[in-house]
Amino acid sequence: QSIGDFHITMNLSLCLSPSFYPYYNFPNFPFFRIPTLNDYCVVWDEQHVFQNGSMLKPAVCTRELCVFSFNTLGVMSGAAEEVATGAEVVDLLVAMCRAALESARKSIIFDPYPSVVDPHDPKSLAFNPKKKSYERLQRALDGIKSIREITQGPYFEIKKQMDKLDPLAHPLLQWIISSNRSHIVKLPSSRQLKFMHASHQFLLLSSPPAKEACFRTARKLHSSTFAFHGSHIENWHSILRNGLVNASCTKLQLHGVAYGKGIYLSPISSISFGYSGMGKGQHHMPTKEELAQHYNQVNTVLQVLTPSLSNFVFLSTVITSKDLQKHGNIWVCPISDHVCTRFFFVYEDGQVGDANINTQDVWIQKEILGDNQPDST
Repeated sequence: QSIGDFHITMNLSLCLSPSFYPYYNFPNFPFFRIPTLNDYCVVWDEQHVFQNGSMLKPAVCTRELCVFSFNTLGVMSGAAEEVATGAEVVDLLVAMCRAALESARKSIIFDPYPSVVDPHDPKSLAFNPKKKSYERLQRALDGIKSIREITQGPYFEIKKQMDKLDPLAHPLLQWIISSNRSHIVKLPSSRQLKFMHASHQFLLLSSPPAKEACFRTARKLHSSTFAFHGSHIENWHSILRNGLVNASCTKLQLHGVAYGKGIYLSPISSISFGYSGMGKGQHHMPTKEELAQHYNQVNTVLQVLTPSLSNFVFLSTVITSKDLQKHGNIWVCPISDHVCTRFFFVYEDGQVGDANINTQDVWIQKEILGDNQPDST
């Protein structure tokens, strides 16, 4: 079946679909569809089946014809702009992909696996989720060098360098950028949260309009507050594409569930640093010296991934409904839709975050809600 036949089939299928007719005479169709637009494949217009609902950015589904069409239509022609304006974000995405791929748990957490069209044979997939080859993927990933180091020249030079190292390196980079379904923006120093003592701070938004609207409604009913969530770097490849999920009692679970099923959060920074890999998830407040000692041990491994990016933690907004279970400084939210990511912090080069930050302190909340910050309450 050719790509042309595919488009004809797609249009006929859409028009003949029973779900199409309720909206056909609806002049207000855009108002119903736009808030949930990202629930559907950008090519086939069929609803996605995601583990944790829709995400902020649109995506193509895993059907091979959709992947081929997505590639042929040149959707990723904007990759050059992404690299030029957000090189640090691209490096971050590559580091997360590498960490997941090199993890002993990659068969579980390296999700999604890339769907990449072979540049030398446009009718076949070089990387196919149905025929996984972690070894070949690793070789291609090794061909992606630090974007920050090579963005001094024109984009075609970047591609040329990658093609010399591995012909699949650049197509893989395009997939890493296009498959990211969260909105990540590097915060300038003037807008950073000073109390976090992290030189790399990002605005991280992943909720689509429909989910954000539900979150705001719940917030009006129950109020909300800020809390930290720590997750090891190897988990972020999936988090940015599938959303933050309740991994309790699933194959994704890494730590225990001593306080029940749900997403584990804390108002205290040191506890979330533990879950990020800086403290191995201990439920007590370590000293700054203990964090520094553990950081040095972990960092020797993380330096292999990238010379700069190490430990990760994010600040989220959580609905304070009766469902939120508070066990001292360990909070468990069983409803994933009640947690929205806001800020993302990366520690590097021996940096250690302040172990004594408490999001319930008034001065901390004032800085988060400063005039130069987005609406995060």
